[in-house]
Amino acid sequence: MTPTEKDVTGDEALYGKISASDNDGGDATSLSSTSARTGSLPLPETTMAELRVIAARYPQPRSALLPMLHLVQASQGCVTPSGIEACAQILGTSAAEVAGVATFYTMYKRRPIGDYHVGVCTNTLCAVMGGDLIFERLKEHLDVGTDETTDDGVVTLEHIECNAACDYAPVMMVNWEFFDQQTPESATRLVDELRSGQEVRATRGARVVTWREAERVLAGFPDGRADEGPAAGAPSLVGLAIARERGWSAPERRSSRGGESSARSESASSSAVDADERTPTRRAESEAKVEEASEPGTSGTPKEADK
Repeated sequence: MTPTEKDVTGDEALYGKISASDNDGGDATSLSSTSARTGSLPLPETTMAELRVIAARYPQPRSALLPMLHLVQASQGCVTPSGIEACAQILGTSAAEVAGVATFYTMYKRRPIGDYHVGVCTNTLCAVMGGDLIFERLKEHLDVGTDETTDDGVVTLEHIECNAACDYAPVMMVNWEFFDQQTPESATRLVDELRSGQEVRATRGARVVTWREAERVLAGFPDGRADEGPAAGAPSLVGLAIARERGWSAPERRSSRGGESSARSESASSSAVDADERTPTRRAESEAKVEEASEPGTSGTPKEADK
């Protein structure tokens, strides 16, 4: 088990104290002092060049910050002070602003991650279907807690609030690849295979690569495996199968400038208004029937009166 976060690094230890000049968009010299205090190594020049490539893809360079942070993680294993400095320098912003983004999103890690980041969904549906049991079993099996890494540096375990795959609950992810309908037993086999160096393939996706390789893809540098493995499973395709069976199709799109489309839109709006106006009347009529049926001397239940 790795040392606790407090032992390894706190926010101040990792990012350094942001100086007043940093908040004012300080220069590279002031930013470099942060690396000196934390012992963070500068980014390789190849990574710096790729960061500039990412920034150039966007009309507003600041929009490039999220993929740039993924590239920093691909290079250094987590978001480091030197990575924050590099992003700030290239984008012409402050280190404080970059650090604010890096500490807001949970996909950006503030300490090194193992070769395989294992995330177990413990949100409502997955938890009910067994996600909590899976997470507890893995903590015991790997001898780690949440956000901790095994002694061999291979697996980092984390509980995830939602993997956005409720139709496959309970779900795990390894470096953001899906592993569906897991059990405590299948989950322990999976992490054992990862630790032994076996090739592992996602339920709906490609062969699992290392954390740093996956981060490079998220930074916008494809690895050519986008079409490797199935893209969708049976639960996701049920609606499509029903639509085809019943001959359903999406309505045709028409230009809003066409008269027919405008007339249809106006008709739909008018119908919606009429429906809204009729709703209180229907409710009042229904309530009147219930009251009438409930008066002394009337026979039958309210339900019989409605009939």
